[in-house]
Amino acid sequence: MTASWSPEDLRQMDAARELEIAVKRSDGTSRKWVPVWVVCAEGQVYVRTWYRRDTGWFGQALRSRRARIRVPGLEADVAIEDIGNTSPQVTANVDDAYRSKYGRDAAGSMVTATAAVTTLQLNPQ
Repeated sequence: MTASWSPEDLRQMDAARELEIAVKRSDGTSRKWVPVWVVCAEGQVYVRTWYRRDTGWFGQALRSRRARIRVPGLEADVAIEDIGNTSPQVTANVDDAYRSKYGRDAAGSMVTATAAVTTLQLNPQ
């Protein structure tokens, strides 16, 4: 069973402009911190990249499936689930969360079909 975020954890992540993620290497050490936009929808935490690639933090996250995240007031280990666009409802909820948090114009590149397939769900460990 997947652990759940507390209401306070969700509030802190939703209040943060960015989340910093440090993907874990196979030996358990962390890579460098990378800032990414973060949204919360339906009690879950999501991040995306505006384009999918096998290099950089996103490719590392897909391979590792483990990371450490931080926002002001919270630092936690997470399991990474690649959910892409497996659910049209989740995709719509995450798109809406990006538009609401960052503004329709700013979120434009994060709510495309290309970005939607990069949706990662972050679950507390």
